[in-house]
Parts: sequence; structure tokens; C-alpha cells
Amino acid sequence: MIEKIKSAAEALRHFGVSTAETGIILGTGLGKLVDHIQIIQKIDYSEIPNFPISTVESHKGQLIYGKLGAHTVLAMQGRFHYYEGYSQQQITFPVRVMKELGVKQLLVTNAAGAMNLSMKKGSLMLIDDHINLLPDNPLRGKHEPEFGPRFPDMSRPYSPLISNRLEQLATDLKIVLHKGVYIAVAGPNLETRAEYRYLRMIGGDAVGMSTVPEVIVANQIGIPAAAISVLTDECDPDHLVPANLSDILAVAALAEDDLVKLIKAYLMD
Repeated sequence: MIEKIKSAAEALRHFGVSTAETGIILGTGLGKLVDHIQIIQKIDYSEIPNFPISTVESHKGQLIYGKLGAHTVLAMQGRFHYYEGYSQQQITFPVRVMKELGVKQLLVTNAAGAMNLSMKKGSLMLIDDHINLLPDNPLRGKHEPEFGPRFPDMSRPYSPLISNRLEQLATDLKIVLHKGVYIAVAGPNLETRAEYRYLRMIGGDAVGMSTVPEVIVANQIGIPAAAISVLTDECDPDHLVPANLSDILAVAALAEDDLVKLIKAYLMD
């Protein structure tokens, strides 16, 4: 794994990617932030050794290197998911490469379903904590001491420092930013009424199919992380209506403006 990470990082340096301060992972339908980056280099995942290839239509599969505000950023325009057939180690490989390139903080976004009925679709939720229901863990397997502790602490997986600042900025910008618990499931199907009831019962406010593996690895390797969900549908088991990807993407596109404003404000702060 270490050799593969170093190989990918070295290839990116040949593309002109030097030290980046902030890593960004853009979720389903959430690629507009790239329009605000002063792009230095744009690299297809297929050109990076050992990188997986995004197979989801709404994920472009490009690594963007550039400037946003005062920060040099490395942004993934498209991520990887367990349901695509990738291992947890493959899904989180880019986060380890970011560490090798000097990234000091990680901002993660995703599209999620709102199970807390006080949260409406089209709004944002700052992830305060998570419940991992994925059937594997990115830290399983042979331990490499270079990566950090074998048993990383997860008492505060989302950086209070970054999260508090995002909350302050959302207030200043008059952006509705809920705070809650995100549950990661395998997918790719959406949940049944009984599953939504169960997920809410165990403490979830929103549900999705990503983010948690990347945050686990970020905690192990010492990168402070924060994550924001765009709530794209309302998962009320007593009034559940069929959802489809086109509707989810449409809601994500409407909410994305607030997400872009918030991340820009944070990086320009």
C-alpha cells in the first residue's frame, strides 16, 4: 500500500501538483465548487497510478489542483463507493495520497436522505458524528505503522474547530445548516420504510452511502476532517414516496449554491 501511495503521489507531482493545504471530496451532484477554483491542473483518475475509476454517471472522475481563496486545494470531482465494487482500501486510497502530498485538512460533501423530519430536503446538514453500517472497514488488514495508530480514537471524528467555524459562517451567510448524525449504508438501493424507522431509532438524522470510510482514514493519519450533507430527499416512512436519481440530482443542484458559498467563505476566511 505504501509503495502504491508514493507512486500515485509522485505521478501527481509530475503533473505539477505540489503541496496542497486542503483536500476536498465532492459528492453526488456536487461538482460546482470546481467552477470557483483557479485551476492549475486537472487530471483524470485514469491517469493516476493505482487510482480507482469512478463508475457513477454524476461523478466526473477528475482530480482538480488549484487555488480557492488563500488555500491551495486538491479536489476530487467524484468519489468512490462500496456499492461500485471497490474495497474500503480502494475507496480511501485518495485520502492517503492527499496526506502524502501535504494536505492538512479535509472537507467532505455528500448527498443524503433526511430521516430527521425537522430537516427538509434542499437544506444542509453538518455531520457531527456518524454510525458506520458498512460491512467492512478501511483499516482492516495488515497494519502499517507509518499510517498512524492501529486503533485510532473516534470520540470526535469530525473536527470541532472546522465544524464550529462552518456553523459561524453559515449563520453570517443566513444559510440553514442543521447538525446531526450521518449513517453510512452499503447501497446502492434506497431504504425500505422499516429500515428508515430502524435507522432513525438508532440515532440517525441522515443516511447515505459514503463519507465514513474517508473520515475514518483521515482520523487515523491525522488529517482534521469536516463533512456536510446536502439533504436531497425526505425519508418519512409513514409518507414515503418513490425517489429516483434524477430527482435527487435536481435537489442537490438547487442546494449546491449554499454549499459552495459556505465552503468558499471558509477557505477565504
